[in-house]
Amino acid sequence: MASEAPPFWWEAADWRAWSLSPLSALYGLVAGYRMASAKRAKVDVPVLCVGNFTVGGEGKTPVSIALAKQAKKLGRKPGFLTRGHGGSMATAHLVDAKKDLSRHVGDEPLLLARHAPTLVAPDRLTGARELIGIGCDFIIMDDGFQSARLHMDYAVMVVDARRGLGNGHVIPGGPLRARLIDQLRYADALLTMGEGSAADHVVRKASRAGRPVFQAGLKARGVRAIKGGRFLAFAGIGNPKKFFDSVTGAGGAVVEGKSFPDHHPYDDDDARDLIAAAEKGELQLITTEKDMVRLRGGSEALSALAEHCRVLQVEAQFDAPDMPVTIIESTIEAWRERILK
Repeated sequence: MASEAPPFWWEAADWRAWSLSPLSALYGLVAGYRMASAKRAKVDVPVLCVGNFTVGGEGKTPVSIALAKQAKKLGRKPGFLTRGHGGSMATAHLVDAKKDLSRHVGDEPLLLARHAPTLVAPDRLTGARELIGIGCDFIIMDDGFQSARLHMDYAVMVVDARRGLGNGHVIPGGPLRARLIDQLRYADALLTMGEGSAADHVVRKASRAGRPVFQAGLKARGVRAIKGGRFLAFAGIGNPKKFFDSVTGAGGAVVEGKSFPDHHPYDDDDARDLIAAAEKGELQLITTEKDMVRLRGGSEALSALAEHCRVLQVEAQFDAPDMPVTIIESTIEAWRERILK
């Protein structure tokens, strides 16, 4: 079952965050030690990690897809490697975007698999080898920066420019997966998503550490069908407000917004409640691509909800068109240096 991050994580540090400081300090020390002592196995192809410093969605999936598209343009055969959060696979599995269900493989892998071979694997080394075995020569690892036992040739850390690092505390007092200083040590670049100043201090620290800083945002597609509409928007993602803002930015009016935990497994009660609320307010339902894949292959109630919904499609748009090329080429260059040693 998905769990929701405490709202206080994304507010200024208060007594709740400070009261948990001893546990946060312990968690941070353990996480930092694991990162420093991890023996990461190397494979024979470039490995690019798209990660984040915190728990919660920062826009990694659209960024990963954009980078895969660029890798293809450069003549590479990319493959995605992921744990499949929200799924139940205990062994490595090549995702079939048309047949697999989110409750088995997770929601994000279904989106990734529309663009390149996607391997859900608890053991990322095994997954990487299987991707290589089917012909992939460039691996994009979705998340896994802190815990994977796979060598990363290049790691791009995605940060939401509006939320930043929340209250700046480590789990359980805040959303950080480890102390920022410990994570920056192994990051190769920073990518800020959207507009805002909440990530400015991270940008300064990354710049002082000699890490390049890229900027990107989410661009909505198919906005003609949304412009002027009155919506009940719902989302079970890491940052539902970002989705609501995207609907507004596309010209729609979010009259009512309903937030669910990240990777939320919708049930019949959710479906009936959402449809009833939309009908009562004479609103159209709208959700994310990630939420829509979780409605597929479910009950009649979930199928009815899917039929009632519009989907806001988004893609990553880099501030400078050559940024994806720079990231891909930097990964390949680091890999070449590695294999020549």
